Amino acid sequence: MKIGVIGAGSWGSTLADLLARKGFDVTLWAYEKELVARMAETRENDLYLPGFTLAPGLTFTADLREAVASRELLVLVPPSQVMRSVMKQAAADIEPGALLVSAAKGIENDTLLPMSEVLLEVLPIEIAEGLAFLSGPSFAREVAAGMPTAVVAAASRVDVARRVQEVFSTETFRVYTNDDVIGVELGGALKNVIAVAAGVSDGLGFGYNTRAALITRGLAEMTRLGTAMGANPATFAGLAGMGDLVLTCTGDLSRNRTVGMELGRGRKLEEILGGMKMVAEGVKTTLSAYQLTRKLGVEAPIIEQMYLILYAGKEARQAVADLMLRELKPEGA
Repeated sequence: MKIGVIGAGSWGSTLADLLARKGFDVTLWAYEKELVARMAETRENDLYLPGFTLAPGLTFTADLREAVASRELLVLVPPSQVMRSVMKQAAADIEPGALLVSAAKGIENDTLLPMSEVLLEVLPIEIAEGLAFLSGPSFAREVAAGMPTAVVAAASRVDVARRVQEVFSTETFRVYTNDDVIGVELGGALKNVIAVAAGVSDGLGFGYNTRAALITRGLAEMTRLGTAMGANPATFAGLAGMGDLVLTCTGDLSRNRTVGMELGRGRKLEEILGGMKMVAEGVKTTLSAYQLTRKLGVEAPIIEQMYLILYAGKEARQAVADLMLRELKPEGA
């Protein structure tokens, strides 16, 4: 099988490496020509996945058409805010009948669309029928190191989800199927917002009690918003919901939690983002998530306070105080 991986961040590089080690013919596309040259020479992505030697058969290109044309499967891993523009460029070269697997986790700003709906807008309908979405608790560096990991492949067609499951599964990378596309997508996107909040809590010096409260109440907000958008609430109790949420709210490799920790310590958002090589999806997803809660009339106080911290300059400690002093209510309300 010929596979193209679009996006050479840490996750895209890791998935390309995993598939190449299974014996597939894989080409990894990167936007940065200099990075492509270095990866071809050293077989290391020193910018986004340093310290790992990539599979011997993996090839690299900065030519999007070369990565897309004649491929039976495409893995889409650009930052979510540029998914539309990248796939608009790629659409004409996609092979009819190709499977497309999005592993991006975000909600587009302005349109407030998840990646499934963005792709439906830019791809021909016959190609869109082969869409699947890969999500779940999976730090790239741990997958690259061969540590046991479990994720979910979601697709509206069962045969597509099963095919993706077969292609990606290895002895250490276990893939489950799910038919709740919107639920799996929103679990992966919204957990990043709560991860930033958990980081803020840690940066302020709060403890495990606070983090546990944020995870639990954050999951309740994710489920309410997801259900309002048509998701199955049970999906949020699985790998793409609770699983990914726990990972990103507790793991030191989480970029979103790191942004939150620095905010909690008093640094400015622009300064934090300016010092990062990789994208923290949770920052822009917070804006989309907040606007969706307002549009759909969903109560989401943690998402609201994160929006105020990130986009209105609210002091983090005041945001925590305002969450704690909200009107008392039953847990299930």
